[in-house]
Amino acid sequence: MDSARGDKVIETMTMFDRYVHGYRSAENARLHDQAGTLSELLHGDTGFPAGSAVLEVGCGVGAQTVTVAERSPGAALTAIDVSAESLAAARERARDAGLRDVAFAQADVYTLPRFDGPLAAATFDHVFVCFLLEHLPRPVDALRRLRAMLRPGGTITVIEGDHGSAYFHPDSPAARDAIACQVALQRNAGGDALIGRRLYPLLAEAGYRDVTVSPRMVYVDASHPELADGFIRKTFTAMIEGIRGPALAAGLIAADRFDAGIADLLRTAEPDGVFCYTFFKSAARA
Repeated sequence: MDSARGDKVIETMTMFDRYVHGYRSAENARLHDQAGTLSELLHGDTGFPAGSAVLEVGCGVGAQTVTVAERSPGAALTAIDVSAESLAAARERARDAGLRDVAFAQADVYTLPRFDGPLAAATFDHVFVCFLLEHLPRPVDALRRLRAMLRPGGTITVIEGDHGSAYFHPDSPAARDAIACQVALQRNAGGDALIGRRLYPLLAEAGYRDVTVSPRMVYVDASHPELADGFIRKTFTAMIEGIRGPALAAGLIAADRFDAGIADLLRTAEPDGVFCYTFFKSAARA
């Protein structure tokens, strides 16, 4: 990519505050659809003991917050995010779900730990991170700061996707080109849409112990019609379709090529289509 095009990508991403998907109502809905569709796959073994203090970092609009809180009755959950707008949506979602043991605070992971107060060092028994590291320019630095938030022996749970794990039938070069736009935009914003495969080395470099990683594959064919709608259409394709404007503005792809890729992704949700994608869930100890 030439320097002029690179500068245009950075300028485009500034409009989205470095969050490549943007803060639109459609993205809010997509995140909630994703959370509901993937709840059992990603969180069937998520849960923290009653009486424990849990920190969720990068809670966004609360799509994962409600699931974690509901699966951890009696735990005290503190959810933080850098975006005040997202926090307002998360508070509303928690309130609508009848959750009372969730506190919210605006904070940047790179400013942790605080000197004192609820975000002081060694305050939490568990840290939960879902779909955050992919957006960060310095994930190891962030993980080290989160390790400082944990009490001795505390644990961290990290969940990330990996766009390089997406494959499908019928195959489509146009669809792969559209996905590559997402990867490029995220890379030029300082993130990594392929970060799922890196969780083990990142956590090890950040000083965590007993690191384990569990791949969680979403597999969709005609025998899983709920996933064809919930994952292919409303989660993955909606995510790629949402970066059409920035991708075209950055000159990464022609409009007709991008639109053909979206159509081909949706085609995989038909009765003879197949779609696979892998998430990675890691656990480690401070």
